[in-house]
Amino acid sequence: MLRVAVIGAGAAGLCVARHVLSRPDVFAPPVVFELSGHVGGTWCYEEGAGRSEDGRRIHSSMYRDLRHYSDPYIPDIPGIANFKGKVLHSHDYRYAEPFSALSVVVLGAKASGLDISIELASVGAQVFLSHGNARLTFPLPSGIQQSPVVTEVDEDGNVCFQDGSVASADVLMFCTGYKFKYPFLDAAQLGLDIQDHLVSPLYLFMMPPAFPSLFFIGICKIICPFPHFNCQVQFALAALGGGVTLPSRSQMEDEVRRQQQDRLDQGVQQRHLLVLDQLQWDYCDALARAANFTPLPPVVRSLYQETWRQRRIHPQNYRRRNYRLVSDSRWELIHG
Repeated sequence: MLRVAVIGAGAAGLCVARHVLSRPDVFAPPVVFELSGHVGGTWCYEEGAGRSEDGRRIHSSMYRDLRHYSDPYIPDIPGIANFKGKVLHSHDYRYAEPFSALSVVVLGAKASGLDISIELASVGAQVFLSHGNARLTFPLPSGIQQSPVVTEVDEDGNVCFQDGSVASADVLMFCTGYKFKYPFLDAAQLGLDIQDHLVSPLYLFMMPPAFPSLFFIGICKIICPFPHFNCQVQFALAALGGGVTLPSRSQMEDEVRRQQQDRLDQGVQQRHLLVLDQLQWDYCDALARAANFTPLPPVVRSLYQETWRQRRIHPQNYRRRNYRLVSDSRWELIHG
């Protein structure tokens, strides 16, 4: 009987435990390690912010792009020590009301940055939504002004943007994601390089070639999380149980290098090598073929894309729309 240790009882860890328990002929009941006193991970809301009495970070971010949320990433900004207002990360954001009538620079326009900006504008905050992407073209509340990236905080505490504009702000809100951090792992022993935004090399975005009985489930970014976890877990257990024959260590390392170089040649930044986005569907299909499990039904991709389309059209209220899966290929709107 194979014994499986599951680190973390969030959505990915619970998916692992479920599949391990479904195969008692191969696996012993799993041992699940969880730092907090409950299961559910980031899906368990906690009112507190910052750190608990025992030093654990308290979290409540419920954004689909944030898989590893224990160590907030705050980029270096020259002169930030000059800022006279409050500096915080979206990790510690709870309610918009305390920011009413304040001027807030929100750094980052992904899921958390956009959602928080909309909430802040709804209570009368003046929001500077700072990001380096193409200008957002969907409708935003009148209280949100799009700005380029922040370059520095000047000697007077003003926030300076890349286009030369300046803002006097009360709050800097970093919606800049999280760093990968695994203090319980010996990266050198595993043959891994663990950086703020990248863990490499990982064969199939999951396993170190030097240690193929270790799997990082859900490390990829911009994915449809629960179906993605489900596919990764089924492949991982097939590999452990002998249902998949893995290549040699050198072959896996070569494959990772080739794949990463291809993406770098396409203009993908190194810090974004774990971003899948539209690549996720072919990836999940490939896992299903290799491990001989049922692939994701087309309706998953269709509904995911519909949700993102609605998010661009109606960023303030797209979550009010409820859908029902009618078949493997069709969904219907039941409320919206």
